[in-house]
Amino acid sequence: MRPFRISLLLLTLFATASHAEVKQGSADGFIIQHHFHITATPAQAWEALGHPESWWPKDHTWSGSPANLSLKTELGSCFCERWKDGGAEHGRVIMVQKEKLLRLNAALGPMQDMAISGVLSVALAAKDGGTDADITYRVSGTAEHGFDKFVAGVDQVLRQQFGNFATFASGKHP
Repeated sequence: MRPFRISLLLLTLFATASHAEVKQGSADGFIIQHHFHITATPAQAWEALGHPESWWPKDHTWSGSPANLSLKTELGSCFCERWKDGGAEHGRVIMVQKEKLLRLNAALGPMQDMAISGVLSVALAAKDGGTDADITYRVSGTAEHGFDKFVAGVDQVLRQQFGNFATFASGKHP
C-alpha cells in the first residue's frame, strides 16, 4: 500500500472512530464494540449500510472485489458475495428495525470455516445532527479456537470495515 493511502486510511479511521474496544476476549470467544459518528441522518446511514459494495474493503472479500457484495436490509436476507464460479455467504439478517438496528448471524472471513457462532449488530441513533453508529460483534466457540490470540486483528479489521461505512455514509469515499 502506498504511504499516502495508508495515511489517508489512518486519518479516516481516527477521524470517524470515537470509541473502539475489545470488551471481552478469551480463548472461547470475544466481544468487540466500535462507535462512529456519521454526519448523515439515520435514513441516509441505513441506505449506505445496504451498499457494502461501496465501502467494504476489497482485501476482506473472497473474490477480491467489493462489487460482488450485496446486502438487503430485510429479514432473512443474505450478506453475500457472488462471482462467476462461486460465492460466499458472509452473514444472514436475523433482526431488522428500519433505520435503527440491523443484526446478522455472521462468521466473518476465516471464522466461517471454524463452525463458530457470530452475531454482528449495527445500531443507529440520531445524535447531534447526524447519526451514532454502534457496532457490536459477539463471537463464541470453544477454547480450541484460541480467539484470544487473534482478537486484536479482528478488532482492527472491524474498525477498518465500519470506519469505511461511516465515511461512505457521511458522503465521502473510503
